[in-house]
Amino acid sequence: MSKQSGINLKMSGVHRHFGGGETIVRVLESADLTLKASEIVALIAPSGAGKSTLLHVGGLLERAQAGEVEICGQKTSKLSDRGRTRLRRNSIGYVYQFHNLLPEFSALENVSLAQMIAGKSKAKADAHSMELLEMLGVSERALHRPGELSGGEQQRVAIARAAANNPRIILADEPTGNLDPEISALVFDAFTSLVKERGASALIATHNHDLAKRADRIVTLEKGNIIATKL
Repeated sequence: MSKQSGINLKMSGVHRHFGGGETIVRVLESADLTLKASEIVALIAPSGAGKSTLLHVGGLLERAQAGEVEICGQKTSKLSDRGRTRLRRNSIGYVYQFHNLLPEFSALENVSLAQMIAGKSKAKADAHSMELLEMLGVSERALHRPGELSGGEQQRVAIARAAANNPRIILADEPTGNLDPEISALVFDAFTSLVKERGASALIATHNHDLAKRADRIVTLEKGNIIATKL
């Protein structure tokens, strides 16, 4: 549980820019965002507005030039790269538009690998992986390799992998972007159930307005600031 009651991610006054001088591109300008436990926030913004940058900074993949990112109450601006890696590994899960599953491993193995790297035994990792795959409705496909799975099944396995180490925060970048509307809805429902069940927080960058409306709230990026919006 967060030191700040129920808050898993807090971004305060975050600045992120690229380049310098006359060619500087200011992507985030004093951006503020808070994600509470069991909250799903949809991020809707035009291409190039900085959605991926926001996810990368919030997920400790990039450093902000100014401001603070707190993960479960822990400030990260002064953490070493090793400290950031450790916190990222233990507290944050990622889901991308392309599932990025390892093709030579089964669905079960793809979900178990991250847990084993974190020190869990194979037996315990596999048991937890099966629980996640069951929750996401793909347990009967556990022994199949990614190439033998449909797009929707692959993405649900990717979600299970993101949740494997019980992260407090799950960041998703266009997680249903390559799926048809019906499958997108199924994947989003599975994702939502998992987040709510685990008391995690989720920030989902998406262009799908129908799915965004099913989130707890919607935000957008405008001139580098994060603001609430409606569709």
